[in-house]
Amino acid sequence: MQGRPRRPRRGRTKASRNGKRRIPPRGEPDPRTHRSGRPRDQEHTDAGFGKRRKRDSLAFSCEIHARTPGPGTVNCRPFSLPAVFVNNSLAGSGQRQAALVFIFITVLIDVLAFGVIIPVLPRLVKAFSGGSASVASYWVAVFGFVFALIQFVCTPIQGALSDRFGRRPVILLSCLGLGFDFVLMALAPNIGWLLVGRAIAAATSASFSTANAYIADITPPDQRAKSYGMIGAAFGLGFILGPLIGGPAMTWFGIADLRAPFWISATLTLANFIYGLFVLPESLPRHLRSARFDWRHANPFGSLALLRDHPQIWALVAVMFMANLTHYVYPSTFVLYADVRYAWGQAATGYVLAAVGVLTVIVNAFLVGRLVKRMGERRALLFGLSCGVVGFIIYGSAGQGWIFLLGLPISALWALATPASQALVTRQVGPDVQGRIQGAISSLNSFGGILGPALFAGTFGYFIGPKAPFHLPGIPYLIAAALLGVAVFAATRARVSAK
Repeated sequence: MQGRPRRPRRGRTKASRNGKRRIPPRGEPDPRTHRSGRPRDQEHTDAGFGKRRKRDSLAFSCEIHARTPGPGTVNCRPFSLPAVFVNNSLAGSGQRQAALVFIFITVLIDVLAFGVIIPVLPRLVKAFSGGSASVASYWVAVFGFVFALIQFVCTPIQGALSDRFGRRPVILLSCLGLGFDFVLMALAPNIGWLLVGRAIAAATSASFSTANAYIADITPPDQRAKSYGMIGAAFGLGFILGPLIGGPAMTWFGIADLRAPFWISATLTLANFIYGLFVLPESLPRHLRSARFDWRHANPFGSLALLRDHPQIWALVAVMFMANLTHYVYPSTFVLYADVRYAWGQAATGYVLAAVGVLTVIVNAFLVGRLVKRMGERRALLFGLSCGVVGFIIYGSAGQGWIFLLGLPISALWALATPASQALVTRQVGPDVQGRIQGAISSLNSFGGILGPALFAGTFGYFIGPKAPFHLPGIPYLIAAALLGVAVFAATRARVSAK
């Protein structure tokens, strides 16, 4: 017995020239379209390769809605699934860990190279400027101004180049340029050549910002704060070993030449370049790179305009700017401040900087991952900034050296803020602009580097000079505490998604 004929699957209809046309429900292929359910003229074509690519290869979360006329329209919500940003070729635990280890070593050696010269560069400047601490502080401000100004111009270019050609060549060229800079500074006959060397270093110093983009390429969003914490640990370890080599080690081996640490730094940096030449893999696949290099976005003002197009990160960028500006109080004033107020010599300042490095390593390597997971990225950011405020108040008001040392463990918790803010920012932008965003932030931070040395070294030199209304050598650290207080306020105003 023949039963009743099956009714066709229900779907909406739309008037057409031949009568009523049935529109299939969601999930059912349409004969007029390609296999994915999208019209053929909506298929994504990669301009760089001329190939049609599958819908699931896009870095978007697309939903098909059948309510609108036609077989459905594609509503693409960019970046709603951050996990797709990760470079799948390096997402495996073994390859990803190997890449992270190299980035860790790269940052470590770069910071180590800088740390080696921290105890000696201000003294070398002081020797070239006639032996006056007040005059040397102004020259240190000039050095910082020139370095930051050139970095302000060049960092966005390096970020755009890394988005277009990949992270690997930018990191390697940065290491090579930094190595030649240290050679030039080791041979410098006067303060002018030292200044030229710092200018070259500023033009090529992209390893830190590009390393941040590299981590965003290969690390899932929920693990980025921990990875950035390991980069912070590399900073800390570099500041442990670097000042020890540049300070006490020179005394132990009876090396009185202030130029020896520059040769050590050059050797380390060039060795790192050779190591990376054979080991460092590329993190940004070709299909995720920018289609072309655009000078409008590569210049510093175009780079800052890119930040304008991402209002969801404005408050975080303000926090990072204030925190980075505050960091310049250390290279601008610490060695001279410790000499003037506590009569610490080259070895003593090296020990203190090494202690700062030890505490930074402990916080970044062992506390950042745990505390960010427990507290969340936003609260970890606020907690870290608040600890920095307290630490700088202690530094600026400490009349004796042992009181200054009490502020070290409190201020070390400030290290929570950097990986938390970096992780929050990387959640908000996609892989094709990650390098430019990091370059824009670095460029803005470089502008802070223009202000920082002038602000901190200038006020320090004035308040220890004969024209000051009162003697207050700790004023730079009190200003730093106020700046971090502003950063705390900006962090409370941030409106970003965080897990």
